[in-house]
Amino acid sequence: MRRLIASTFVSLDGVMQAPGGQEEDATGGFTQGGWMFAHAQDESLDFSAGGFDSKHRELVLGRRTYEIFEAYWPYQSDDNPIARIFNATKKHVASRTLTTLDWNNSALLDGDVVLAIAALKAQPGLDLQIIGSGNLIQTLQAASLIDEYVVWTFPIVLGRGKRLFGDAAKPLALRLVRSQISASGVVMSTYVPDGDIQLGTFAEGTPSEKTLALRKRMASEGW
Repeated sequence: MRRLIASTFVSLDGVMQAPGGQEEDATGGFTQGGWMFAHAQDESLDFSAGGFDSKHRELVLGRRTYEIFEAYWPYQSDDNPIARIFNATKKHVASRTLTTLDWNNSALLDGDVVLAIAALKAQPGLDLQIIGSGNLIQTLQAASLIDEYVVWTFPIVLGRGKRLFGDAAKPLALRLVRSQISASGVVMSTYVPDGDIQLGTFAEGTPSEKTLALRKRMASEGW
């Protein structure tokens, strides 16, 4: 079964809208497009294809992200490694309005996107990776179809804009499997789903051994 990986850039307050430029997405009156530009010179960051692994993955894109990419990458030289990767790889596009796709190696997902992605995952082949496509990520997260989250958190607060997880997000626990911090403070983290959220309480009562140990550690650390 193929895995589905969601990759995205977010601000510290979880906004993922228009990281690369104001022309990307100004819906909702968003005026902070291009907010990751200040980190473009950080040599410890590899922006190539947003972490996309062309040897082992195919792209999954929402309509708006597809249109942004399709308007730019096919017209770049093959000397550009990102253009070479994106133009060559298979692209699966979720859209209720598009009927044809002009970008080579692109195909529309038929019918209900949740069922279409579930069917893709069940087929043999390369893993699937979403880049951007916030609405699509939220839909597939609610359907428990995402197997891995690659989240690059930038040290800025935007205050408003489209967020990675909205009010309809399905509660779940995540386990951190990889993490790295760039020279400019970008935290590059990879998470996998880890079951249900484990709830507890610090209220007075008969505490468990785990609660007692946690209280002791918090006291020793000055919390």
